[in-house]
Amino acid sequence: MKKNVLMILSLTLIIISSGSLACRKKPLTLESLPQETLASDESLYKLGETYIKKDFEKGLLFLRQLMDSFPRSFYAQRAKLLIADTYFSKGDEASLILAAAEYREFMSLYPTSPSVPYCQYQIAMTYYKNILKPGRDQTKTTQALNEFKKVVALYPSSEYASQAQEKIKDCENRLAAHELHVGEYYYKAKSYRAALNRLLPILTTYPNFPGLDAVYFYIADCYFKAKNYDESQPYFTKLISDYPKSKFVKKAQKRLQSIELLKKTEKVKTAQPKTPSK
Repeated sequence: MKKNVLMILSLTLIIISSGSLACRKKPLTLESLPQETLASDESLYKLGETYIKKDFEKGLLFLRQLMDSFPRSFYAQRAKLLIADTYFSKGDEASLILAAAEYREFMSLYPTSPSVPYCQYQIAMTYYKNILKPGRDQTKTTQALNEFKKVVALYPSSEYASQAQEKIKDCENRLAAHELHVGEYYYKAKSYRAALNRLLPILTTYPNFPGLDAVYFYIADCYFKAKNYDESQPYFTKLISDYPKSKFVKKAQKRLQSIELLKKTEKVKTAQPKTPSK
């Protein structure tokens, strides 16, 4: 009896194994799909949605077939977005470039779709994800900033406008931090004119930058070290009055005291009568 049971189990396992091997030898392709699946946009979408998570290329094939066969279908739009989102989720630079291209094409093919604001936001995010830290190339930061601004300008009523506003602030702060980083480098190298060329525009271009206290200090100190005391004084004063808790305040106060002392010394020298030459 036990032998019969074992034999039946063995045969069952062999049949299952054989079936599995047979299945492996016949991978699912467009040609092997039933006609009713090929004739249904919903079926192709569900098939692509299932496969794109485990076999990207195969899922992509089914979704492309859907878009080619049913270009005006609701599922064609969903397929296009799914492809873009899948590239985006991969996260590497090459995939993000492909994601941006897919989002742009979606906007071109379906300009009246309610998903257009989302696509514009995602385009901005493909650049944002590749932003480098201050001191390195800020091209991606600038590109992301420009794309986020499009979200706010073109789709102000969308749910993505407020998110874009937050990202705009972050991008601007990053760009300001970069300029400060470079300006500070020139300052330490005693290239004061070069430092000022980087620092001064921050005040007008990024007025909400949280690191303005540092900007005011380095601008003031550049003028001070270049002996332009009258130029430096207003910036030291601004720093002390507007950012009383800044770590630069004590240094600024000492600089102002030095300026006052220098001015008094200069007045004394000017007031002294010149000794007539013999």
